[in-house]
Amino acid sequence: MTFPFNEHDFFDAITLPLMVKKDTKLEHLGQMWLFSACTKKELAQIGRVADELNVPEGKILCEEGKPGFEFFFILEGRAIVRKRGRKVATLGPGQYFGELALLDRRPRNATVVSETAMTLLVLGQREFSTLMADMPSLAHKLLVTMAGRLREADAKLDH
Repeated sequence: MTFPFNEHDFFDAITLPLMVKKDTKLEHLGQMWLFSACTKKELAQIGRVADELNVPEGKILCEEGKPGFEFFFILEGRAIVRKRGRKVATLGPGQYFGELALLDRRPRNATVVSETAMTLLVLGQREFSTLMADMPSLAHKLLVTMAGRLREADAKLDH
């Protein structure tokens, strides 16, 4: 079959946006404190199990006092965070919530509702646990990162 254009240009036009989207997803994951020490290979494995989800305006994403089972990373849109019914923050692209649910099954400490239509990366606790079991080096890096955050929190209390 002959193409009226260079067939490599055609396939590059199809795959390049997919590669850019994948690289952006990994870049976002790597900016989050929980995954900041991960290699590109580890981020790619995390990215493979994270789902992209589109939600409408007004969707309750997590509810204060209820158990949490997933982590959300905002790619597009905005969400409102409420504690005891009072608005405490607005989150937007590049921000995240629910990361502690990956580590324990404690109740959520806030309610998060989509303020606009949103695109999210979602990582469930079950998938995260499987990653930990399959990649012991990832578990060690997460512990080191968490220890660093704990030290930073302790230092703030000392001032």
